[in-house]
Amino acid sequence: MKFSIPFLITLVSFLLISCHKKQESNTLKVGVMSGRESDLINLVAQIAQEKYGIKVEVVTFSDYAIPNTALNDGSIDLNVFQHKPYLEAQVKDRGYPLVAVGKTFIFPIAGYSQKIKNLSELKDHSKIAIPNDPSNQARALLLLQKQGLIVLKEGGTGTATRADIISNQKNLSIIELDAAQLPRSLVDVDIAVINTGYASEVNLLPIRDGLFIEEKDSPYVNLIVARENNQDSKLVKDFVKAYQSPAVMEEAEKLFPGSVIQGWEDRP
Repeated sequence: MKFSIPFLITLVSFLLISCHKKQESNTLKVGVMSGRESDLINLVAQIAQEKYGIKVEVVTFSDYAIPNTALNDGSIDLNVFQHKPYLEAQVKDRGYPLVAVGKTFIFPIAGYSQKIKNLSELKDHSKIAIPNDPSNQARALLLLQKQGLIVLKEGGTGTATRADIISNQKNLSIIELDAAQLPRSLVDVDIAVINTGYASEVNLLPIRDGLFIEEKDSPYVNLIVARENNQDSKLVKDFVKAYQSPAVMEEAEKLFPGSVIQGWEDRP
């Protein structure tokens, strides 16, 4: 049987395109922030390749505003950098069709003290310092509420402020400070609620030194995020499995000693 030259060229082109698409179908582009989190994603990529045959292309960013834009426009397939309140605000403000498909870690905010060793020692009219930026202020207030120190209107939200405090039985003075100043405030206040990054600068680790810390049920657990149109993809689901593995947890504890909590439930 003889075939014309144009037919053979068309056939070869079709086969090459089909092979190329088959290769691409096993590839995920995953956006992360540069730094230790990008080091962690390299291990996830290795597990995804070895266990699920997924080729992970890691795309790093240095600006928190970009990964969701890149995910929305299809430049990447997933991103791993944000917690739920941040994602919800981005979806609300920008209309991004983005959804969480898995949990990763909590880098917990914690309450520290140089004056008391147990929360039961906290006296009436004590001073508690919290971050003054809106996102972390709400996070700190929710944590204080969970310790039973205050009650917030309607249970509190990711936009809670001091004005939302409806009960403060110990008449605590809640003082707002720039987040970077909170470690230095420990000599003047009874408790300071400090982000892990700033706490680590003065050798404070939440798991080791925190008077109280966020737990795995915190809404501030970090997420693996996809678009609505690829959230049910087998590649995406297998990537989540690769991320939520004991080896990744072990590596995270090495990269972030005393500063990371597993946010997902162990698989049976």
